[in-house]
Amino acid sequence: MKMQQAIPILRSFDEVKAKAFYLDFLGFKLDFEHRFSEDLPLYMQVSKDGCLLHISEHHGDCCPGAALRIETSELDAYQQQLLAKNYANARPGIETMPWGSRDMTIHDPFGNRLVFTESEPA
Repeated sequence: MKMQQAIPILRSFDEVKAKAFYLDFLGFKLDFEHRFSEDLPLYMQVSKDGCLLHISEHHGDCCPGAALRIETSELDAYQQQLLAKNYANARPGIETMPWGSRDMTIHDPFGNRLVFTESEPA
């Protein structure tokens, strides 16, 4: 048996806000979206490089307020890209953590916490 990358499912309550945050602000791309019918909740996958996230409006899939760490490189450049977008709800900073990583924490509009983390060179 071989395990693959885990794909977190994050709770969303508003399609427009979710797409504005994940696609427009963070720069992820929309891979797919699914509804069982037009008036039912949205389930979608977004990705950026090797990072996959599932975003769900289905109440049984997950709880709001999740936290996840996303390993990244070139964190300073990514932070500058985000700051240049002048997103109304986030101005992310980078913090050096006591355990040696550099972290940039951003909360999505639904209370989920995304920590983009970069290891300090050894």
